[in-house]
Amino acid sequence: MERLEETSSVQLLIREVLLAGGMIVILIFALYAHTGSMPPLVVVESSSMIHDENGEVGSIDAGDLVLVHDASIDSLVTFAEATDASHRNYGYESHGMEGDVVIYKKNGEATTPIIHRAILRVIPNQVVQAFNESECSNDASYDSEWIVNGEAGACVYTWDVPGTNVANVTSITLAFDGVQSGYYDCDRMAHAGVEEYLMIYEWVPSHSGLLTLGDANQCSVDQGAAAVNGSSGLRTSDGSTLGPVRDSWVVGRAGGEIPWLGSVKLMVSGTGPGLTYVPSSSLMYLFLCIGAILLMPIIIEPIVRKLFMSSPEYVQAKQEAGLLIALGITEEE
Repeated sequence: MERLEETSSVQLLIREVLLAGGMIVILIFALYAHTGSMPPLVVVESSSMIHDENGEVGSIDAGDLVLVHDASIDSLVTFAEATDASHRNYGYESHGMEGDVVIYKKNGEATTPIIHRAILRVIPNQVVQAFNESECSNDASYDSEWIVNGEAGACVYTWDVPGTNVANVTSITLAFDGVQSGYYDCDRMAHAGVEEYLMIYEWVPSHSGLLTLGDANQCSVDQGAAAVNGSSGLRTSDGSTLGPVRDSWVVGRAGGEIPWLGSVKLMVSGTGPGLTYVPSSSLMYLFLCIGAILLMPIIIEPIVRKLFMSSPEYVQAKQEAGLLIALGITEEE
């Protein structure tokens, strides 16, 4: 008898494990069907996109899970476009500010993806087909991925910036001061050579792509001081400053966020910053959420039992059982 009970317990455990595993697989594929990207979620590790040091639902905080929607660079809306009154995407917002938040890998390298806002896009205007950098003159940038006559490779002499009045220029100078373009507040004190708003000055892009910036980085763009004075920029594996984000580097567009739950992964991860940048309020809400999940069955079970016992079907079954007992009839009979 004990052997039978032990076998039954093992079978029950296996069934529950398979059920849980099946539900996880279904959830992952449902998210994949929704986002078109795999993995469909990323965990935010840094505070570069935070809007409030105490955390804020709606913006991207460390410890959040963010849906990754499959997207090409052509489908992304930049801050410049979303703040241009004449543009079709004027007023578009994502995660607390104008423009899309893009998820990309530096130089396409197999490293932790960067989650920053797309500020503007630079597109070649005057180009000459070329298959290596040596074919370009000193006043041109070589773009190995720009398509000319159906083939990749071009010497770029002038640039356009969609969503602005910058067109056919050899270098890009653009003030996000609310006059020339939409206002971007750097949230910093202005001093010599550094404005209180985002200012791009005589930037010659190394190739086409996106200029990107973390919302909390006070106008220190990922592409460094060559684009915006005072920017530290991000570094690639060879130590060079990051260029504009190419289409081939884009992992996807940041969609909806699931707050706090990514902190569990950061908590148990042996690499990365761990919980360093996670707001304390996020941890508090995470533990409250876990506590609520654990308490839910204890709270719900008595309510469900009470509703079940007050149902007409249950009352009728109980009356019938009482009648059978009164007549001396057992269920087996």
